[in-house]
Amino acid sequence: MQQKAVLAQKQELRLSPQLLQSIRLMALPIQELKEEIQLEIERNPALEIIEEQTESVLPVEETPRKNAEIEEYFEDASDPGFTSSRASDEDEDSRRRFIEGTIARPETLQEHLIWQLRLQPIPEEWRSIGELLIQNLDGNGFHKEPTETLFKDRDPETILKVKALIQALEPPGTCTADYHESLLIQTRLCADAPEGTIEVLEKYLEPLEKGKFPEIARKMKLTPERMERITAFIKTLNPFPGRQYSTEAPTYVIPDVMVTIKEGEFVIILNDEEIPVLGINPFFRQLSDHKTGDKKTKEFLHSNINGAKQFIQSIRQRNQTLLRVMRAIVEFQRSFFMRGPKALVPLTLRDIAQEIGVHETTVSRIAHSKYVQTDWGIFELRYFFSNSISGPGSGGSQYSKTGVKELIREIIEQEARKLSDQDITDLLEKRGIALARRTVAKYRKELLIQSSFNR
Repeated sequence: MQQKAVLAQKQELRLSPQLLQSIRLMALPIQELKEEIQLEIERNPALEIIEEQTESVLPVEETPRKNAEIEEYFEDASDPGFTSSRASDEDEDSRRRFIEGTIARPETLQEHLIWQLRLQPIPEEWRSIGELLIQNLDGNGFHKEPTETLFKDRDPETILKVKALIQALEPPGTCTADYHESLLIQTRLCADAPEGTIEVLEKYLEPLEKGKFPEIARKMKLTPERMERITAFIKTLNPFPGRQYSTEAPTYVIPDVMVTIKEGEFVIILNDEEIPVLGINPFFRQLSDHKTGDKKTKEFLHSNINGAKQFIQSIRQRNQTLLRVMRAIVEFQRSFFMRGPKALVPLTLRDIAQEIGVHETTVSRIAHSKYVQTDWGIFELRYFFSNSISGPGSGGSQYSKTGVKELIREIIEQEARKLSDQDITDLLEKRGIALARRTVAKYRKELLIQSSFNR
């Protein structure tokens, strides 16, 4: 083959560093944006914080002069019942350390079990095995690694005895392989367990989870009353006993925007109090205006000043786009902001993109990990985008998937009796919402609501 140089013309999209920065900032929620601003200030000396949100300080009420004179009069008195309100700095520090020392962190499952294990009159070998077993438990109280891999050179009978000892500690049912074994252990430890409960858990766990009680009673030749007592007892057990000692810290959400109704009008407020006001360092601006200076210095000044201007502009563009998207969402979802989640209508990214004249990916980025505070609670922006139950887009059914799920939640919360998925399907059909039973079951599971038997 013969090779030769030819001229070719083609079009391609190349993103500048400034455009990449703008796209990245647009997707950041308010907490990550604050961190990014701090990093940019450390990188760029031309960027500075002009104004930062200050903490409000409550005025301190002055002590009347009369009380001060009385205090001074008794300051040197020998009366042991009098204590001056002006404590020394050392006393204040001691008091503060005492108060801080009383603030206790939550007790973990491992700490709770080890504390009980050390109170048991057992050999030291049992104690070391037990502590290793306890450290191997996850948040549910189950083994992380199989016990066979932990103890290769120990007596298996001793390990089983120590394991049985831990399983009987509070909470009962820990140090097990899964929730099935935990339920069995809790049943064996309970002297009041109805006869036949262990057999139901060992042989009929799957039909039990599906609520097939008549089938189980028929196979075990149990009366309906005995079967009811067994199921009532099983409901009192905890399949995940370790969760009550969970020490996971709660995740706090800072809303990027707030929507409220005042005098019949929607008011949209951007949460800019969390974002510091940025500006150009005056010293850098003065240096850049001087005619003197070498070329490298001027390039350094101009590069940092232009970078700071671009960063400030990117933040301003992010906030403006967020406000425009939120205005469009409010316009489409007026019924939600007036009546609540069950009134949510179908809405897609394309609807908002066409409304404000941007691309769908821009709307997707601005809605990523951002939250809005409403009169009905705090919601993620993506919560307001929901397809129609009869097809995509806002031109289909008037009921959105999210709205129907909220209706299902409302029906279950207001139920006088334990409604099955078929009962919920019939109630929705009376409201003009045609759904299959399996679809109702799917939505119920997505809402983390258990079946009628488990409820």
